[in-house]
Amino acid sequence: MSTRDPAGPGHNPARRQALSCLASWTGAAVVWTVAGGVPHALGATGSGTPATAAPDALTFVQISDTHIGFRKPANPDIVGSLRRAIGEINALPQTPAFVVHTGDVSHLSKPEEFGQARELLQELRVDRVHTVPGEHDTIDEGVTGYLKYFDHDGNGKAWYSFDQAGVHFIGLNNVLNFKAGTLAALGDEQLAWMKTDLAHVSSSTPVVVLGHIPLWTIWEPWGWGTADSAQAMALLRPFGSVTVLNGHIHQVLQKVEGNIALHTAMSLAYPLPTPGEAGIGEPGPVTVPAGELGKLLGTRQLKLVRGSHELALIDKPLAG
Repeated sequence: MSTRDPAGPGHNPARRQALSCLASWTGAAVVWTVAGGVPHALGATGSGTPATAAPDALTFVQISDTHIGFRKPANPDIVGSLRRAIGEINALPQTPAFVVHTGDVSHLSKPEEFGQARELLQELRVDRVHTVPGEHDTIDEGVTGYLKYFDHDGNGKAWYSFDQAGVHFIGLNNVLNFKAGTLAALGDEQLAWMKTDLAHVSSSTPVVVLGHIPLWTIWEPWGWGTADSAQAMALLRPFGSVTVLNGHIHQVLQKVEGNIALHTAMSLAYPLPTPGEAGIGEPGPVTVPAGELGKLLGTRQLKLVRGSHELALIDKPLAG
């Protein structure tokens, strides 16, 4: 996928044109299902009727990088993008158990942005929305401001775990000490917690990890990787099925290391350049011509099926 602006970096579509293309977006969230073993993507919202999950399957939806508070021409209607996704999730024929948001809930970590994001996410007709912080959620106060609105367990930590339908989920904060052009980290305290947490999980239990920055290095000069990911990966290797879901880079990339499948997701806000794109020192929002934006944004659905060792994953742009 190319996210280059063919009209050049100074090209900004008219607001009317950009908003008109928003109305045609489809496929706003990715739906996953878990019947216990290996994750499978059923399809995307808004792209027709997703495949039907088994009656006993756990189904959930991933969204990422909503950037509430963003106000630039790359997407003049951030709230509209999220509301489109929410409407399509609520219209799914099978109600997902929950929604996961893999970071950058806000754009500048302002209280009003977190508050608006929380109100919007409450429109989802699911039991729970599980979030992890992105670097945009930690600009002003580290995770302090984020946790005032999205403290998963009420324990003042930005990492957590939970079990559902035989699957162990881990939410991580891998934007510690984030600085442009360098690799952020999980940190010793979180890695020690992760080791203790996984010590109580059977190696046959499927594990799904939620993080913002990928747990493999995609492009180090842009900080697209996690400095201490090797330690986290070592803790995950004993498990038979591990799926890692990330955001941050606003595009789909996939990597498999043994029994660990790693996936990045498209954004619901704006596209970013392809990794290592020539002439770009630091990646920023890419403005594309009217009608193209929906092709570069999208969502994911996942299904875990016991006894299967094949990962079927579908990432669907908002407009194909």
